[in-house]
Amino acid sequence: MTIQAQRWQMTGVGRPMVKSGFSLDAPGPGEVIVEIAGCGVCHTDLGFLYDGVRTNHELPLTLGHEISGRVVEVGKGAEKWTGRAVIIPAVIPCGECDLCKSGRATICRQQKMPGNDINGGFASHIRVPATGLCPVDEGRLKSAGLALADLSVVADAVTTPYQAAVQAGVAPGALAIVIGTGGVGGYAVQVAAALGAVVVAIDVDEAKLASLKNFGAAKTFNAREIGGRDLKKAIFAFARERGLAATGWCIFECSGTAAGQLSAFGLLVHGATLSVVGFTMDKIEIRLSNLMAFHARALGNWGCPPDLYPGALDLVLSGRVCLAPFIEHHRLDKINEIFDAAHNHKLQKRAILIP
Repeated sequence: MTIQAQRWQMTGVGRPMVKSGFSLDAPGPGEVIVEIAGCGVCHTDLGFLYDGVRTNHELPLTLGHEISGRVVEVGKGAEKWTGRAVIIPAVIPCGECDLCKSGRATICRQQKMPGNDINGGFASHIRVPATGLCPVDEGRLKSAGLALADLSVVADAVTTPYQAAVQAGVAPGALAIVIGTGGVGGYAVQVAAALGAVVVAIDVDEAKLASLKNFGAAKTFNAREIGGRDLKKAIFAFARERGLAATGWCIFECSGTAAGQLSAFGLLVHGATLSVVGFTMDKIEIRLSNLMAFHARALGNWGCPPDLYPGALDLVLSGRVCLAPFIEHHRLDKINEIFDAAHNHKLQKRAILIP
């Protein structure tokens, strides 16, 4: 059956997105069509639209990779997904290549990222491979007081820091430091705390820091007021107060800024793990030998493999990671206004666009 759908497309850098109708043919083998409940607005989307970050798919392109919804059509081999509420992975791996089979699905070279490799979620419907879909227990969803649209942000803002925390080995009693507490960083604070870490949150926005004091941040620092060696000394002092180790810190750079990356590298201690979660085109100058001297490690972090999605979703549905205080719904037809507001740092919460 052909579905008549609507979408908003990027036609050029800095240009308003344009609404258009389109037809979705029946899904092929292993594919599904999802009626979109909500799609989150991510910093990556802003990079594509305003900063000239190149998309893999030529323009015009429908952006959006934080997607939740309901499967309304299935292709051969995907029948089990009929009618299911799902979260679509922000990075959909092929599941068959050497990288996928060796546990490195996030860097699958045949991956499909909605809003980058294929048309994304700022639309009424989307056709995607069924590979990696994350099923949603609607009974637990209702009990948690959440709507299906709310879970769209799980697809990146929650699962990306969850993957980073799992990869870094965050465990009870660890000291986790999160630099940049915006969309992804705010959830990084919650995820690390949910996994048992004592979390230090660092940002330049006092309001963001204040909002996290009841959601996982045991200590906050405003980077406008303290930095460099003074910041490191202050964290050492906090660790002593809490009886935490002065070594083996887990540092998550989520700001996607040169200043944040410099701060993160400067906080290395013996046995530390530095996870680079945020992205910037800016370059920084560091003494790489610090990694050797501290026997530390630096890890990249691209998305989250689909097999980790259920664990991240469980943190949300169990209430250990809270979404509601940090999200807000907007109509999809307000997309250009919302993108402009996000680009100009006028939104205090992560926007979810509802078709």
